[in-house]
Amino acid sequence: MYRILSFDGGGIRGLVTLALLKRLEAGVPRFVANTQLLAGTSTGGIIALGLAAGKTVDELINLYRDNGKEIFDDSWLDDLRDLGGATGADYDQKNLERLLKAIFGDLRLRDLQQRVVVPAFDLDNEDPNPAKRTWSPKFFHNFPGNDSDGSEFVVDIALHTSAAPTYFPTHAGFIDGGVVANNPSLAALVQTQDMRNRQTAPKFKDVRLISIGTGRNLAFVKGSTLDWGFVAWAKPLISLLMDASMGIADFQCRHILKDNYCRIAPVFAANQVINLDDWRRADELLAFGSAAPLIDCWTSRDVAAWAKKIRW
Repeated sequence: MYRILSFDGGGIRGLVTLALLKRLEAGVPRFVANTQLLAGTSTGGIIALGLAAGKTVDELINLYRDNGKEIFDDSWLDDLRDLGGATGADYDQKNLERLLKAIFGDLRLRDLQQRVVVPAFDLDNEDPNPAKRTWSPKFFHNFPGNDSDGSEFVVDIALHTSAAPTYFPTHAGFIDGGVVANNPSLAALVQTQDMRNRQTAPKFKDVRLISIGTGRNLAFVKGSTLDWGFVAWAKPLISLLMDASMGIADFQCRHILKDNYCRIAPVFAANQVINLDDWRRADELLAFGSAAPLIDCWTSRDVAAWAKKIRW
């Protein structure tokens, strides 16, 4: 059996993921330790990297709960400088970088205890050939092989994948992996099949994959005919694209792996819209994740019972 855990992006809502994960760990012995591959995007990337570095779920919960204010620190001076986000990112990555360095130090991907896949998006590959210079998705991983990113620092990958447009500046030319795979389940599954890996690819029938969300807002755009331009579309577009990519990955994994795939994706109440930077609602997020049903969102199967039955 080849086990994959996948974690969505979602900023401070990563607390929902961690609360759900804590409950799975309580019901399934060595749940994280028995997992061969941890995949995560943005906040999910930080979670995946943290777990692969040997951090406990409780340690990661404390990281988010105790430092949310510092990570999403938006002073009046910063608002003045960037005109309230109109001409610059809402937040600086310096506080997040400092916290990540305190956790990971000089650890590299090759030093991690488990395989990882962490999506980001490269805005400029800087190819000297103009015919090849372009932007493209990048899936950082530590699988042995000639495509491995094992020499990359964990802190850099965490900052690459979490550089959410409008929230944080770009990091070394990369932006948040959520623009390509906010649900990295399919990316993780495909990475196991990469012919450049120096290890035998697991057969799909042997793969078990659990995908965990960060809590989903009930979002919609009202109106059947919208003659909008750039300014009107700018606000909902990022959330729209990230939600769309999550649904695609879920649909494809479901049909590839069938009963060997589960997705836990709880939905917030209609009056409970929580944004990526709502750090003040940390306790509310933990409470939500602690109470949300641990069921597969397609079949209502009890995921903890299923994982225990198959001896995850």
